[in-house]
Amino acid sequence: MIPIKTPSELDAMRRVNQMTARVRDELAAMVSPGITTLDLGNAASKLIRGLGGISAFYGYHGFPGQICVSVNDEVIHGIPGRRVIKEGDIVSIDVGITYEGFIGDCAVTVAAGEIDGEKKKLMEISKAALEAGIAKAVAGNRLGDISHAVQTVAEAAGFSVVREFVGHGIGREMHEEPQIPNFGKPGRGPKLKPGMTLAIEPMINAGIAKVEVLEDGWTAVTADGRPSAHFEHTVAVGVTEPEILTLS
Repeated sequence: MIPIKTPSELDAMRRVNQMTARVRDELAAMVSPGITTLDLGNAASKLIRGLGGISAFYGYHGFPGQICVSVNDEVIHGIPGRRVIKEGDIVSIDVGITYEGFIGDCAVTVAAGEIDGEKKKLMEISKAALEAGIAKAVAGNRLGDISHAVQTVAEAAGFSVVREFVGHGIGREMHEEPQIPNFGKPGRGPKLKPGMTLAIEPMINAGIAKVEVLEDGWTAVTADGRPSAHFEHTVAVGVTEPEILTLS
């Protein structure tokens, strides 16, 4: 059963997701050559605490970071650490916050200085794929309509969508029903209803779709070493149009 949020629950989701979006934007503005991924993690900890929230990621199934910071060929779940961000890197920042018993979740990929053409296109297409998926989060559509929209945009540009990791429902728990693959057929899956809240998150690779998990047990990287981008919004399914809860 996919949870349907009440009006008061949706208000709580709006509050936590606006908080999450604020932290995402402040961290994204920090990305520049010379800082470490731990600098971003430490800044996130201070920002989240300052807003009265707690990290939804820290300790989740044992995850050791306040946020996820993934660089270049790292797809998701990068652990903040000593890695120095360099000119030409792309950096994916994934933020999750718990506040008032509800969870916000969003991600963005940003450039550190000047990046090459492939990375620019990858970021543009990944963002466009997210927007296409979100546009389908309307009552009466099917879950597969979101998945198909993401896949169509990514693959039309010559990129691939990650299969091993997917989007998800979200609310009082980080991962609620349904799972939201970034690939699929339209008209398939559960029918979308107003009040469903979904974390839609394309993970798009420049090369092949396959990923591998490093020895730390968390960091997922592309199997061919080519770059990956990750964009995510939490949205509420609407009657005529979706409501993006993590919009700046």
